[in-house]
Amino acid sequence: MSDEFDAVLAAVGPRLRELRRRGGVTLTALSETTGIPISTLSRLESGQRKPGLELLLPLAKAHRVPLDEIVGAPASGDPRVYPRPFKRNGMTVVPLTRRPGGLQAFKQILPAGGTGQEPDPRSHEGYHWLYVLNGRLRVVLGDQDLVLAAGEVAEFDTHLPHWFGNADAHHVEFLSILGPQGERFHIRARYPAD
Repeated sequence: MSDEFDAVLAAVGPRLRELRRRGGVTLTALSETTGIPISTLSRLESGQRKPGLELLLPLAKAHRVPLDEIVGAPASGDPRVYPRPFKRNGMTVVPLTRRPGGLQAFKQILPAGGTGQEPDPRSHEGYHWLYVLNGRLRVVLGDQDLVLAAGEVAEFDTHLPHWFGNADAHHVEFLSILGPQGERFHIRARYPAD
């Protein structure tokens, strides 16, 4: 067991170095983001220091990867996401991703009969994309009051005060993808050559 544990710890340093280089991040920048001294980061990457949770957790957050990826944990064998829905302001929110940081995806369901609500726009850090699956969604973005039908998409910087509600008496289902500030949705499509 000790040999297996030592092998796992020995592989952490190269993984950390690869994550940092792949992201184009310097040791100095990573130190500023995590609060971990440059010398400690360097010793971790070279294998001269054993990693502990107090170091790995901020590094996982900074690199926007699950801790499992840093330690090389074996796959669980079950790729399904087991979302735990929660309620927020009368809306059911179903998380579709488990990745800390980076893009977060949610299915949101507004129950029927929510018309007549007074919008209460809020703003926060990030960027938001939404896609209406069913129903008609009322979206207030700054001074705009829009109605999106099934199949329609919207994207906006979340510094802009925004609010969602029912456009009519029926329930509404929509997908939300929230990303960090400055991140943009990129669509790439290639058509086969004629």
